[in-house]
Amino acid sequence: MSPMCNGSSVGRPRTFDLEQALEKALDVFWRKGYEGTSLTDLTQAMGINKPSLYSAFGNKEQLFLKAIDLYEQRPCGYFLPALEQKTAYNVALFMLEGAAENLTNTEHPQGCIIVQSALACSESGTSVKEALINRRRENEEKLCQRFIRAREEGDLKEDTDPEVLAKYLVTVLQGMAVQATNGVSNKELHRVAQVVLSAFAKS
Repeated sequence: MSPMCNGSSVGRPRTFDLEQALEKALDVFWRKGYEGTSLTDLTQAMGINKPSLYSAFGNKEQLFLKAIDLYEQRPCGYFLPALEQKTAYNVALFMLEGAAENLTNTEHPQGCIIVQSALACSESGTSVKEALINRRRENEEKLCQRFIRAREEGDLKEDTDPEVLAKYLVTVLQGMAVQATNGVSNKELHRVAQVVLSAFAKS
């Protein structure tokens, strides 16, 4: 019987867990950055070969963006759940305290993979950099819309500029991510959060 007809190489089911493999890819990207990560790094960490990687996830860029999706949906994610808080102050509190805890958590690499990868990308990674920038802009717009609602509900002063307030908070969060990557402690980031919250309460 021909090797092409014996069914051994056609329709072979996957022998690895997609979500677990993606978790491992996320960890590699988080530690090494998008450009610092090679396909060999990924296949070794994920326990699969290159054809399996391409078949399941596409190319390196597609795998990275899938890993970012996973990153934002993790139980420890704080940005999107913060938008569901009842008051604008609690939105800021949830985000800032969540950032201080998550960015310095020693159970995973320090800092924010989205911020770090966007800062480190060279011209060869332009498409990834643009995708990350667009994602950050989308999140900032979601935060702005949340503050617009808060102003309409009387939760923020009428003269509050929701766009500026959202940009201010996102800028602080990004700065905290960079500081965490540089080794700033959990305690120090919590102090930053408290200073920002004291100013935010006056908005």
